[in-house]
Amino acid sequence: MRHPPRSGLLVVGAAVALVGTAIAPVVTASGATPACTVDYSVTSQWDTGFQGGVKITNNSAALSSWSLTFDFAGGQKVSQGWNAKWSQSAATVTAANESWNGSLGSGASVSAGFLASWSGSNAVPTTFKLNGTTCNVDTEPSPTPTDPPPTTGTAPKLHVLGNKLVDADADGATRRLLGVNRSGGEFMCVQGYGIFDGPVDDASVKAIADWKANTVRIPLNEECWLGLSNIKPEYAGANYIAAVKALVAKVEAHGMTPLVELHWNYGQYTGNSAGCSDVHATCQKPMPDAQYSPAFWSSVASTFKDDQAVAFDLFNEPYPDRATSTTAQAWACWKDGGTCPGIGYEVAGMQDLVDAVRGTGAKNLILAGGLAYSNDLSQWLTYKPSDPTGNLVAAFHTYNFNTCASESCWNSTLAPVAAQVPLVAGEIGENTCSHGFIDTAMKWFDDRGLSYLGWTWNTWDCSSGPSLISDYDGTPTSYGVGLRDHLRALNG
Repeated sequence: MRHPPRSGLLVVGAAVALVGTAIAPVVTASGATPACTVDYSVTSQWDTGFQGGVKITNNSAALSSWSLTFDFAGGQKVSQGWNAKWSQSAATVTAANESWNGSLGSGASVSAGFLASWSGSNAVPTTFKLNGTTCNVDTEPSPTPTDPPPTTGTAPKLHVLGNKLVDADADGATRRLLGVNRSGGEFMCVQGYGIFDGPVDDASVKAIADWKANTVRIPLNEECWLGLSNIKPEYAGANYIAAVKALVAKVEAHGMTPLVELHWNYGQYTGNSAGCSDVHATCQKPMPDAQYSPAFWSSVASTFKDDQAVAFDLFNEPYPDRATSTTAQAWACWKDGGTCPGIGYEVAGMQDLVDAVRGTGAKNLILAGGLAYSNDLSQWLTYKPSDPTGNLVAAFHTYNFNTCASESCWNSTLAPVAAQVPLVAGEIGENTCSHGFIDTAMKWFDDRGLSYLGWTWNTWDCSSGPSLISDYDGTPTSYGVGLRDHLRALNG
């Protein structure tokens, strides 16, 4: 079964796609405090409109009433709002206090939201004035600061030894991949909204490390990486690659393993369990495509082959079993690709992708997930791709709503695989806004020394799917508390 919020096409009503928060930069001279600060955000956006908001913080003397003004540069028009009296004259927007929230003490904040239309561009306003005073600057502004230098850490160079992962630089110490997924890179770019969903600065990565995670899985989109023409140039090719490399570097700087993964790919599939009818990489497809997926992995492997701390996850969730009539056909398609029954495009099998990675000289760790959205490893050993480096592991995904979501299934289908090769549960989670299922799963994996990563480090609504956090500072949802506390107990 597919995971509801994991498609990336999160909707409000029928047409709203979640977009990353755009924050107006706070610019101050060293050590200075602005008279007021304003955080401006776009929380959702669709073809003709968007939902935005402002958080106003008063850093000066207490105010008995307030009025915020800013200018739209892209022709946006406010249609309605809340927590303030909203009005607009030409490009200038005014948000004045309501009768019940006019008092704004020193250090106090107030938030207000609005709906607006847009076309062409949705540029973030650059200047905000509270009661006529310019916010986010002091009297002598300096340039917008860059991220502070990340802390220095050492991510392990992982290698397979029997059925364990070991650190080549730590006398062969056994390692487990324990951490989170950081979704966004698979869908934001193809939807034209950005590259990542939410911040990926050093502070946000440190928040993951503060949970005592040691691994971050980073889903990617092959069309964005390869810079295909249907992707906006600012989110494609060199720009996309640079952003991914920067995130990988931050993850490593905090001593964590970056696990880059092909999530969405080219190829039209309209058969059983199709996620979309689009030929472009806008949803989960049953298998990688022969046209672009090997090229994607050749490029990714060439980019990171000199950094063996980076691990590769070949393909998010294969499901050729939904397209083909027999399990044998599905596993043959999984391994060897080609013309697969029920799939209209030429398929790249797992062997093709292993060959693409190894053809660059890269020796990095490779993960390969099985059938049924990586929830079925029953014949993984039989169809295991050949890897000349011997650095291949099995990937498994499990949620409370999957077919293989019980200890009896794990005992019968996972344990035999884990006895021969390392096994990584690249995604675990539940859609209950609680953590009873993952508690059981983590104990099963712990007892066998296996690896697991929680889905997902994004501020989505945990009642509609497995979302670990409510804020990128690491504030957990009621579901995320289970993973956070468990990782801290293991590694704290």
